[in-house]
Amino acid sequence: MSDSQSTNSPITSSEVVTVRPDAETPTRQKLPYFVGISQATAGSQGISMNLVIIPPGGTATPHLHKDYETAIYLLKGRVETRYGKGLKQSVINEEGDFLFIPPGVPHQPFNLSDTEPAQAIVARNDPNEQENVVLYNLDQQV
Repeated sequence: MSDSQSTNSPITSSEVVTVRPDAETPTRQKLPYFVGISQATAGSQGISMNLVIIPPGGTATPHLHKDYETAIYLLKGRVETRYGKGLKQSVINEEGDFLFIPPGVPHQPFNLSDTEPAQAIVARNDPNEQENVVLYNLDQQV
């Protein structure tokens, strides 16, 4: 069994796979993503895990995740996440916090620092990278 493999093509085997992302992936949310584990990179069937970086003072485009849960671990920084209908609710998270976002909940993270990037590990029970990310218009009824 190989102990390490780096690839961008689907894998269908019983091998252990190591992914070392060396380039950011554009996302619908307009944040730098480094895709780690996904269907495309590791052949996963029910999970993905990525590194997201929110630039200093940066924000994501408002969005929701259709039909899947998202778990986030904040590695570095302070992030305000506005969420819910009209993004009228808010929570502030700091380095070391875990955050859970249920399926279909509109949200938008903001990096509260103007000088340092925020970094987080994002895991979800969807093996695809962007297929079920839906941009959210503040006028939507969700």
